[in-house]
Amino acid sequence: MATNNDLEQFASELVERAVRAGASAADAVVREADEFSTTVRLGKIESLKEAASKALGLRAFVGDRSATSYSSDFSSQSLARLVERTLEMARVTSEDSASGLPPAELLGRYSGDLQLYHSDVAELSTERRIELARVAEDAALQSDPRIQNSEGAWFEASWGTKVYANSLGFAGSYRSSYCAVSVAPIAQDGGMQRDYWYSVARRAGALEDAAAVGRKAAQRALRKLGSRKVPTCRVPVVFDPETARALLGHIFEAVRGDAIYRSASFLAGKLGERVASEQITVLDDGLRPGGFGSRPFDDEGIPASVTPVIEEGVLKNYLLNCYTARKLNLKTTGNASRGIAGAPTVGPKNFYLAAGPQPPEEILGSVKSGFYVTDLIGFGVNIVTGDYSRGASGVWIEDGKLTYPVEEVTIAGNLRTMLNQIEAVGSDLEFRSALAAPTLLVGGLTVAGT
Repeated sequence: MATNNDLEQFASELVERAVRAGASAADAVVREADEFSTTVRLGKIESLKEAASKALGLRAFVGDRSATSYSSDFSSQSLARLVERTLEMARVTSEDSASGLPPAELLGRYSGDLQLYHSDVAELSTERRIELARVAEDAALQSDPRIQNSEGAWFEASWGTKVYANSLGFAGSYRSSYCAVSVAPIAQDGGMQRDYWYSVARRAGALEDAAAVGRKAAQRALRKLGSRKVPTCRVPVVFDPETARALLGHIFEAVRGDAIYRSASFLAGKLGERVASEQITVLDDGLRPGGFGSRPFDDEGIPASVTPVIEEGVLKNYLLNCYTARKLNLKTTGNASRGIAGAPTVGPKNFYLAAGPQPPEEILGSVKSGFYVTDLIGFGVNIVTGDYSRGASGVWIEDGKLTYPVEEVTIAGNLRTMLNQIEAVGSDLEFRSALAAPTLLVGGLTVAGT
């Protein structure tokens, strides 16, 4: 694997080549990574994949016109063709005055250690990686006689380097690593139910015990046995952290700059207004050590920062890259996200709903009759209007206690109202992805069943 300096120099030379060929400006992304994944089912290996990849993406500007292209061929001849074809495409695209590189004075990088890379991920042997998947599945199967089948267990890992360079003189790189173990057991007792659990971390040593992952997955599957529908009613709904994260994802979609400048969000035009309960604070933190959305700079070379999105219910900022910032006459928040192919989009850093004071047990105990949601199904959310309708399963709450499992129901409401009806925020915030949220209690949603 090439060094960071070598890749930075390569990206800078590619950008210079594009400028010499006629580009008024250009930038490039280079990604080099090693990846591993395995699937184990009933103790046998079903798939095993180890791969090394290297790819680059080039964006070239000709005035207000631009185009992007990508390649995995780093030969000089291939790069010459790439530059030529990218410029040919740029010259025939439509002009867009909002396109372009960032202002040079905004470029930079966070100099601290974000703890994104740990060598122990790459150092794990293939045998150990397979063993972790096996241990997780075996623990699930051994935890209860009603679990005799499985959809499988997985271990995956990735480590590598990402580089960004542009014609304004910026060149930067960072390394990152990631690993995860998960399992999806099937419980059977009259009917069949499946569920899953997982652990994910930047370093192998931070993964949860694989056997504990398997036992928790088994508990989640067993909890679903005997599920039933409930009569349609209007009750408080408690979202567990996994489903609360999905709810937070809808908020992210509603504050993305592209949705805002197109007036395609129920939060468009709401800056400075109260849009949620006073208990709600949402931050987008690019500086969280080890965070899955942390990075020293975004994919336009803007240094990492923390952006308050909602503070005690008041909408403070939208999330922007340079393009959407120009469209809205605002300043980028450093949320440019770019793969190898295509232009930068708006992506989250560590977008999370801040933890509250109440343990989840206390929140559940406060509900006389309601629905504890542990799984959401479907995509019935309209970000333009805020209308919300999703299939769900979980556990019914009676007198503050979890009683019987529920499935095949629909939760319906409107995000505008739901955000203002959040009555309690849990203390159980965990960062398992770039989006994170604790347990949430939302008052008065329609649960549609029989």
